[in-house]
Parts: sequence; structure tokens; C-alpha cells
Amino acid sequence: MININEFTEQELSEYIESLGEKKFHAKQIYKWLHRVNVESFDEMTDISKSLREKLKINCYIDKLEIIEVQKSIDGTHKFLIKLHDNNAIETVFMKYHHGNTLCVSSQVGCKMGCSFCASTKDRFVRSLLASEIEGQVIIVQKYMNEKISNIVYMGIGEPLDNYDNVVKSIKQINNPNGLGIGARHISLSTSGIVPNIYKLADENIQATLSISLHAVTDEKRKEIMPIAKKYSIKELLDSCRYYIMKTGRRISFEYALINGINDTKEDAIALGKLLRGMISHVNLIPVNEIKERNYKKSLESNIESFMNTLNSMGVVTTVRRELGKDIDAACGQLRQKYLDKIDR
Repeated sequence: MININEFTEQELSEYIESLGEKKFHAKQIYKWLHRVNVESFDEMTDISKSLREKLKINCYIDKLEIIEVQKSIDGTHKFLIKLHDNNAIETVFMKYHHGNTLCVSSQVGCKMGCSFCASTKDRFVRSLLASEIEGQVIIVQKYMNEKISNIVYMGIGEPLDNYDNVVKSIKQINNPNGLGIGARHISLSTSGIVPNIYKLADENIQATLSISLHAVTDEKRKEIMPIAKKYSIKELLDSCRYYIMKTGRRISFEYALINGINDTKEDAIALGKLLRGMISHVNLIPVNEIKERNYKKSLESNIESFMNTLNSMGVVTTVRRELGKDIDAACGQLRQKYLDKIDR
């Protein structure tokens, strides 16, 4: 059986023709799947019964299942979602003044091993299909009964370690016959897989690139992020400059402030020097405290000083608004609780 959600519109057109049907039906079917979000072929009322029967025999509609929803007092909803193979991922719905944002996962588990991240604690299982990434948007939008206007690839997994599926999902989400979310409203966060940053730049899909930097020296970054052992900060920033040159897009640098580790004024000055002259924005993130690590969030005075220092150097800097503080805020915590229950 074929997962029909995995077809691009062009691939679906070719498939429909292979069934002996007219190509124009592909556009109708694509809209039913990606815009209306039907769960059965019988709901496709403008498709002939004979074509629906062919689809039933040969294809299935990939459907995700919501296992649990945690609701915050600030409107944030954290979803634990089950995949067809019973693996689970997390997706987070957040309300902002500029619209509703969904943080999607790109893998089941993560290989990167970043020391401040709960999602890397459990083993990596597999990468998600494009349809499973897009499916998170579909199922949450239907549950919330609210339009999602922005997508961030900042959930479980490293998006650029699942390059082909992630790029395909962005194009699917962007398709005007489907969800129709503009590429400039899509942000992809990476820990820094340098070759794939160059590759993504050449795609020129106009998504915003966010770089998880979190340190200003290779030595310190290696302690926090193992990927730094493979790619130096210089190599990473060179790839970022290439991305800016190819796309004309500003890059966002994420910097998780950890008390006593990377939050001094000297760190801020060094970061400002690294980024000076780049079309960039620094997003300071007060680190989420997770039980598996002893990292603590920086003091409010240090966070403010860090931000002011960077802004004074001409590097536009803001502090990320903390949402979902009263639920399992750190990425991977809800999934870990689910896995702990299963293992008992």
C-alpha cells in the first residue's frame, strides 16, 4: 500500500495518470488531502467512485494520533503524537501577537547529544517522513480549530540530519493547493551540519535559518554540543554567510544562556565580534532546567546585561518569550514520560 500523503502534487499527477485517469484529478485529490485534510477517500465527493475505489485498493491516507495534550495558562498546547509504528513525537502550539506558531519535530529522538536538551536523552529511532512532519500541522490545526500561520522546525530531532524529508515537507506545507504557509513564515533550526547549510542555501526556498550556537569558542561549544567536534565555529559562520549571500535572508542565532557557563559579559562581547557585519539576529534563550542535567537558567540581571551588550555593539538581540512554563517546557520531556510509562 502506498502512503498517498507522501506524493508531491507533481508525483500525484503522474500516479493518477498511471491508474488510467486524467491528470487534473491530482489537483482535486491533493487539495482534499492537504487543505481539507480528509481522513478517507469517500470524503472526496468530487472524485468519481471508480477512482476512489482504485485509491482505496492501492493507497492509504497517513493519519497521526494525539495521545496527550498539555495545556498552559498562557495558551501554549504541547501535543504528544503517535505515529503509525507507535513511536511518539512532540509538537507545540504557541500563541503570539503575530499569529499562531507550531513547533514541529523532524525525527524520533536525536543523534546530536546537546547537553542542555532533553530530547537527546533517549536513543535516536528514525527520521520522520515528509508526510509525518506536515501531518503534525494538519492534526494540530484540526484539534485547535485555529489557523497556524508560522512553522518552526525546532522540535525533537535535527532537521538537517533529515535533509530530504524536511525540505520536501517545507515545499508541501508551502504549496498553495495545500496548507499554503509562506516560506518566509517557516523557520528551520540546526545545530550546524555545515555541508547541508550550503545545500539548503542552494535550494533558495526562502525559509529562515536559525543556528543553535550557544558558545563563542570551539572549546566551550564542544562541551555543550558534540557536533562542534566536527565543524568549527569558523566553518559554521562561513556557511551562514553563504546562506545570506544566496538567499538574502537574515539568519537567527539561538543562544541558550546557562548560568556560569556561557553568560558572562565577556561571552557577550565575543559573540558580538563574531557576528558583527552579518545580517543576523540573536535570540537569547533562558535555558530550560531539566532533571537529567544540572544546568541552571541565567540570572535575570545577566540576561539583561548580555542583551544590552550585544545591542550596543550593533547586533540586534532579543530574549525569547518563555511559553509553557507550567507544563513540560523542554523539548523531549513529555515524550520521555511516555516512554518511561511504556517501559515500566
